[in-house]
Amino acid sequence: MKRRTFFKYTLPSVVMPALLGGFKMKAFAGNPLLYGLTGAKNNGRILVVIQLAGGNDGLNTVIPVEFYRAYKNARPNIAIAEEKILRLNGYDKTGLNPAMSLMQQLFNDNQLAIVQAVSYPQPSFSHFRATDIWLTGEESNQDLNTGWMGRYLNRLYPNFPTNYPNSIMPHPLAIQIGSIISPGLQGPAFPMAMAISNPDSFYTMLNEKATATTTSFSQDQIDFIRQVSEKTDAYADVIKAAAKKITTQSGKYAEKGKNPLSDQLKIVSRLIAGGLQTKIYMVSMSGFDTHAKQTDATDTSIGAHAGQLQKLSEAIAAFMDDLKMQQVADRVVGMTFSEFGRRIKSNASGGTDHGIAAPVFVFGQPVQAGIVGSNPLLPDNATGNDNIAMQHDFRAVYATLLKNWLGEKDADMQDILQKDFATLPLIKKV
Repeated sequence: MKRRTFFKYTLPSVVMPALLGGFKMKAFAGNPLLYGLTGAKNNGRILVVIQLAGGNDGLNTVIPVEFYRAYKNARPNIAIAEEKILRLNGYDKTGLNPAMSLMQQLFNDNQLAIVQAVSYPQPSFSHFRATDIWLTGEESNQDLNTGWMGRYLNRLYPNFPTNYPNSIMPHPLAIQIGSIISPGLQGPAFPMAMAISNPDSFYTMLNEKATATTTSFSQDQIDFIRQVSEKTDAYADVIKAAAKKITTQSGKYAEKGKNPLSDQLKIVSRLIAGGLQTKIYMVSMSGFDTHAKQTDATDTSIGAHAGQLQKLSEAIAAFMDDLKMQQVADRVVGMTFSEFGRRIKSNASGGTDHGIAAPVFVFGQPVQAGIVGSNPLLPDNATGNDNIAMQHDFRAVYATLLKNWLGEKDADMQDILQKDFATLPLIKKV
């Protein structure tokens, strides 16, 4: 098996046999997720990416109040009652799902932006293919072996892992919390990001407890895995040192185990506040593939989808509160994405089927709050084939964060995103 093929198809389902004092970690194949400390890249800014796996129903998340009649006609069995929609300051035509009161507050406090109808040309309705496209930043007819974040960070430290860690970059280059190794962090040559397998392993590591692990890799990958293990071990002390600096965090996080996203973001905040120079963090939550019973049969403001949105809202709000408490909120911007949206018309099972465009949230103190784009147009009599039309290419969101937040040069966009996309008004001008 070629190493590149091994990276792409094997790593997402395996755990690297590297232990940090009992802390099981994963290595991301070819993921040069690095921290830019030299020249213009020495800005201390951090990006947190939240993946909403399954295809979030954007139309029941950000609700087009101005087209409420058409919305209700299209979704008689799952439409949110108009009086329960959460309203947004300055945007009377648009509201949020009732489960998102804490994100409503962030919006009204000028710390949340909503990008309407985000997708790409010739979209895929396959979870796997659509996820690949979002994470690699490729065209729908391409098959890239690197991720958009990986290409960005590879430009900063193209020679990793040679001579790393070092005095310029002594810390992990990027961290993902969760069990999925993301193609978005894929670089051209080597695993350059670390992943904490789960929150329990993180706290086990801090308590210096050993955790058993096994591995069964093919012989032709042993050298690669050994090198990964060496790099993983090299970062053990700095990760633990950063985490142990922070002994108090926001009390707004959910009780451990009640909200997996909250558990993940709590660790991210702790590592950022503890001084890790890691540039990009990635976390995820699943459960957005709502084909049936999306809402409660008697009250559409609650149910499976609302439960997910409430966890998302609570986790982001607690994270933001913690960043402020740790005095690092001005250094962090976060974004959410899902591989696709859902159809305009609900189905007979009280759910929604795979669709095209959906909103993206961008949050943080440095964010220029507001709504980018307009409410999606809805037909008066939607059919099962009707979709929300794209207004913004997802790579325009990436371009905005790369240029206006992380400080990447315009000249590098061709290499990172294959072409130059116009930026969106998402980051406050300094």
